[in-house]
Amino acid sequence: MAEIKQVRLSGLGGQGVVLAGLLLGQAGVVEGRYISGSDSYGAQARGSGCKSEIVFSDGLIDFPHIITADILIALSQGSYNLYCGDVREDSGLIFYDRGLVTPKEELKVKQLGIPATEVSVKRLKNKQVANIVLLGALVETTKIVSPMALEKAIAMHISKRFHSLNLKALRMGMELGRKMNG
Repeated sequence: MAEIKQVRLSGLGGQGVVLAGLLLGQAGVVEGRYISGSDSYGAQARGSGCKSEIVFSDGLIDFPHIITADILIALSQGSYNLYCGDVREDSGLIFYDRGLVTPKEELKVKQLGIPATEVSVKRLKNKQVANIVLLGALVETTKIVSPMALEKAIAMHISKRFHSLNLKALRMGMELGRKMNG
């Protein structure tokens, strides 16, 4: 049976959750994996809850939606509260934006607080790339896709004008991920 990893990214409209999901899924495709993805967001474009779900597999995917997330990325307190209980106990992993989310301590999953928005604002002078900082931390910590595959996905889907900024955000996220692992 094929190994399957289920990833849910969540936050508010305008935080780049859907774009981050697209990039992560595209990176999986670049590496030759089977990928299924879906997105949902509230009626308002900005400020309402949204999520992006990606199923990674080494073989055919029978059911294209997440049943129980192996990994949750939460960019807002509301999305964290909504989805933190749907993460696989014991082996699950939650990445959350440390400046925006206060984690629950009673969960039986590993939780990593990444200062994504703080780093984006202070070091990159752009709040818009906090999503990419979190992707960098995810890639460094879990090896779910390679940094090179994610870089190729950025080249495919991000306007050339923003490539440099997004690649810097990716590298900063990977640096934060290394510190978490070290």
